[in-house]
Amino acid sequence: MMIKSLGSTRMVLFIFMICTFAIGMTEYVVTGLLTQLSNDLNVPISTTGLLLSVYAISVAVFGPILRIFTLKLPTKPLLVAFMFIFVLSNVIAAVAPNFTVLLISRLCSAAMHAPFFGLSMALAYKMAEPAKKQRALAAVNSGLTIAIMVGVPFGSYLGGMLDWRSVFWLVAILGTISLIGLMLTIPNDKPLEVPVIKKELRVLKNKNLLLVMAIVIFGYSGVFTTYTFKEPILREIAGFSVISVTGALFCFGTGAVIGNFVSGRVRPEILTKRLLMVMAGLTLVILSFTFLAQFAPTAFLASFLLGLFAFGTVPLLNAKMIIAGQEAPSLAGTFAASAFNLANALGALIGTFILDQGASFLTLTSVGAGMTILGLAITVITIRVEEKQLVLSSA
Repeated sequence: MMIKSLGSTRMVLFIFMICTFAIGMTEYVVTGLLTQLSNDLNVPISTTGLLLSVYAISVAVFGPILRIFTLKLPTKPLLVAFMFIFVLSNVIAAVAPNFTVLLISRLCSAAMHAPFFGLSMALAYKMAEPAKKQRALAAVNSGLTIAIMVGVPFGSYLGGMLDWRSVFWLVAILGTISLIGLMLTIPNDKPLEVPVIKKELRVLKNKNLLLVMAIVIFGYSGVFTTYTFKEPILREIAGFSVISVTGALFCFGTGAVIGNFVSGRVRPEILTKRLLMVMAGLTLVILSFTFLAQFAPTAFLASFLLGLFAFGTVPLLNAKMIIAGQEAPSLAGTFAASAFNLANALGALIGTFILDQGASFLTLTSVGAGMTILGLAITVITIRVEEKQLVLSSA
C-alpha cells in the first residue's frame, strides 16, 4: 500500500538521504580524529576508540528498546524527535569540556540511530511503487554510503585544518537542515490500528527474519574485522602515506556507493540468490585483501572491491528484513540497523583480540573471511527454508 506525502516521494527520499548522510558521518568520522581527540581531551588513543565501539553497542542495544517504547506513536513526530536528539547530541559533542561528556553525547546520538533507520526504511518502502521498493531502501541507505565515501574523508580533513569540534558543528548544521526537511515533507500518516507491543514482538519468532539477522551478525562482522584495521594494513603492507590512505578510503566509499545502488535494483524474487553471489564475492575479497595490498594499484582495487561487495549486501539484507517482518516493518528495520552495528562491534572486537595475540594481518583477514563463509552457510540454509515454504504454500 502506498501513502500520500506532503512532498513527492523523491523529495522525501532525498531528505532521508541527507539524514542518513549526517548520521553516517557522525558515526564514522571520529576514526580520522582520534589523535586530535586524544591530545585535546588528554586521554589515551586506546580510550578514544570507545567513541566507536560504544556507539555501535549503543545502537545495537538501546535502539530496539527505544523503538519498542515508542511503537504506538505516529511516524512523523518520532522522526522529527529523533532528529532533534541527533542535532542536540552533536551540539553537546561540539562544546564537550571533557571526554566523558563527549562519550555521553555519542550514546545519545547512537540511541536514535536504529529506530530512525527503521522508521525511514519502513516509510520509504511503504511510499514507493511496487517495482521501486528495493530502490527506495537503497536510496535511504545511500546517505550512509556517501558519508563513508565523502563525509568521513572531508570531516578528517576539516578536523585537521581547523579542529575536531568544527566537524561536530558541521554535522549539527546538516542535522538541522534534515530536521526542517522532515517537518516539511514527511506525511502525517497514522496507523489504521494502534500497534500492540506484544503482537509486534512476535516478529522475533519469524524464522526468515532471524536467519537474516544471523547472516548479518555472524557473516557481515567479517567485513568489520578487516575494515576496522584497513588503515594499518595499507600503511604496513602497501607502505601508504596519509594521502594514499585517503585515496584508498575514497576508493572504498566509491565501491560502497556503486554496490548499494546496483543491489538496490535487484528484484524481490531473486534477493536471496543474489545475496549468496555477493557474499561469495565478499569472502574472496577479504581473503585476498592482504595479498592485493602488497602493490599500490591492487591495494586501491582491493579497497574498491571491499566497498563494492560489503555494501552490495546491505540493501539486499535490509530488503529481506523488511519483507520478512512485514507485520512490524519499522521494528524489523530497527532490528536490521541494530544487527549491522552489532556486527560492527563484534568484528572490531574480534580483530582487536587477534592482533593483541600478536597474529599477522593475514590471520586477521583469514578469520574475517571465515566469518563471511559462516554467513554464506546461513544464506544457503535461508534459500532452503524459503523454497520449502514456497512448496508448502503452493500445495
